[in-house]
Amino acid sequence: MSAADVGVIEHRTSSKSGGSFWSAGHRPTLIAAFLYFDLAFMVWVLLGPLAPIISKDLSLSPAQKGLMVAVPTLAGAVLRIVNGLLVDRIGPKRTGAIGQIIVIAGLSTAWLLGVDSFAGTLAVGVVLGFAGASFAVALPLASRWYPAEHQGKAMGIAGMGNSGTVFAALFAPLLAKAFGWNAVFGLAVIPLAIVFVLYVAMAKDAPNPPAPKSFAAYLSVLRHQDAWWFMLFYGVTFGGFVGLSSSLSIYFTDSFAMTPVVAGYCTAACVFAGSLVRPFGGAVADRIGGINTLTFVYSLAAVTLVAISLGTTILPLALGLFLLVMATLGFGNGAVFQLVPQRFGKEIGVMTGLVGFGGGVGGFYLASSLGLAKQLTGKPQMGFLIFAGLALIALGGLTVVKKRWRETWGTAGTGARI
Repeated sequence: MSAADVGVIEHRTSSKSGGSFWSAGHRPTLIAAFLYFDLAFMVWVLLGPLAPIISKDLSLSPAQKGLMVAVPTLAGAVLRIVNGLLVDRIGPKRTGAIGQIIVIAGLSTAWLLGVDSFAGTLAVGVVLGFAGASFAVALPLASRWYPAEHQGKAMGIAGMGNSGTVFAALFAPLLAKAFGWNAVFGLAVIPLAIVFVLYVAMAKDAPNPPAPKSFAAYLSVLRHQDAWWFMLFYGVTFGGFVGLSSSLSIYFTDSFAMTPVVAGYCTAACVFAGSLVRPFGGAVADRIGGINTLTFVYSLAAVTLVAISLGTTILPLALGLFLLVMATLGFGNGAVFQLVPQRFGKEIGVMTGLVGFGGGVGGFYLASSLGLAKQLTGKPQMGFLIFAGLALIALGGLTVVKKRWRETWGTAGTGARI
């Protein structure tokens, strides 16, 4: 028996319920999932901080700017379903490796050939969608190693990889200023390649994965109304987070006449707030239940988005509101995925893809609607107001399902809270 086999057996034993979080699961895989997710998210939103520079060079309209930064989000949403299916068919590690190779090859091609048109930016956006689809790989890669009572923390740590959007906001405008925005695509390949090597070396698929089923069997989960509820809930929390991550650089440059570099700093601060609290959202949900946590999240998010929609011209106040709403939505991201494995533990791969699809659609709506609202009304505020309404709809949905979920899931004996 190899050392690797011994390690897998040891981790299989330690993954049983009752142990501490750090003695459970497989830490190298958790770290690998985080690193993969982190760098993938960095490039997924790359067009957002570059948008003010690209739009100036290519003379894009506000609607075109909104669509450009929204396409990676929509492509990632669709590809998350594909990845969710592949995770349960060929395993999360292999699925993640394939996605990373596609992104590295696509960005290398964009850098070598150059991007000089609006259509070209949309093509790059589709390639970046493969990076966004990493969500449907990294989370089940980590989740399958951990028992029910540690799902919130495990999914929160792996999911904290969305902090990669901070790197995009901080460094993409600086690199574009120094080398040109086309060069940023090539420079991004360097850290992606390093993380790919670490991922291959560190990540392991958990033992005893669910038996492969037909594609039709996976999609049968859509017959359960809970799947649709989760897609809505994540469409608000993650959709709001990634939609704002992609759009805030444009908002700050248009509304406060900032340079792209300074707008990147402000965006990075907001994204960092949302990324930092994600594991805390999962941990709090482990203690008080995901439903209670999300009730707080949707209430606060709705109030804050309404305040943002009023269109303050005071920069410190606007920045404070965005910091608050991003932190709130990031907290909610961790809470949603404390609940998903409890309800769909045997279908976690496909459900991660479907729920991630809902989040991507929410992000596509927010990013594109802000640009469209700007073009039609001269201000993006209407997009924020409608998204506040979606948060209230999600809050109402929680009220509808919470009693049934607590009475029928049957996870109380595992130590997990609903």
